[in-house]
Amino acid sequence: MTGVLTYLGRSTLDFLRYVSGLYELSKKTAYWTFVAPFKGQRVKWGNAIHQMVMAGVNSIPIVSMISLFIGIVMALQGAYQLQKFGANYYVTALVGVSMTRELGPLITAIIIAGRSGSAFAAELGTMKVSEEIDAFQAMGLDSVRYLVVPKYLALLVMMPCLTLLSDLSGIVGGGLFEIFQLDQTALMFMTATRDALEMHDITTGLIKSVVFGLIITGVGCYEGFSVKGGAEGVGKATTSSVVVSIFLIIFADVIFTAIFYYTG
Repeated sequence: MTGVLTYLGRSTLDFLRYVSGLYELSKKTAYWTFVAPFKGQRVKWGNAIHQMVMAGVNSIPIVSMISLFIGIVMALQGAYQLQKFGANYYVTALVGVSMTRELGPLITAIIIAGRSGSAFAAELGTMKVSEEIDAFQAMGLDSVRYLVVPKYLALLVMMPCLTLLSDLSGIVGGGLFEIFQLDQTALMFMTATRDALEMHDITTGLIKSVVFGLIITGVGCYEGFSVKGGAEGVGKATTSSVVVSIFLIIFADVIFTAIFYYTG
């Protein structure tokens, strides 16, 4: 019993320490992003644009293809049930609403967490191990400003863009199935999509995507700054960043979905 209580106590303290560190990093990042520019400390937009290309533009193919396949799968599963009631027309509504409100932002966030969040952790972890971050501090430079803020801005801008692309790809995937298998015309598909979707459905997904982007950046960078040891520590931080990011993304998704359900 004593061992169990010790384990629970140690785990609780580790969790609180992790949350506290993540909060402090997020607070510093928000300061350098939104407050410091009004005090003459300019944002390094060149680095931010480079991160946008690396994390956002280069992710377009994988996000598009996976979302397209998800849309096809959803249409297949929806048609399997709805065609029993002669309601094939509503397959479009099922795919459209599911992609924009839920699957679009969630799929995009999981892909970016595995692709870019892990890269953030590996990059900063390698710099930590090679003492480059210590060199920043020795020169009087703030590592959060130069290393974290560009990544923060990149995902803040690119996550909604990638989510919209994911939504579109998923809807197109569902439409292709309906046109070639359910004997619907392209005009019927577009009309059904227009009737099913509301602006609220799209904005719901976009709000989620912004929060997911902040989670991915915060966790990835915090894990990188927390690396201890050599290459093994970098590997552990990279793995941990993906696992923790996905957990927090799904946890946040549950909260936002509940909020939008009861308020919308």
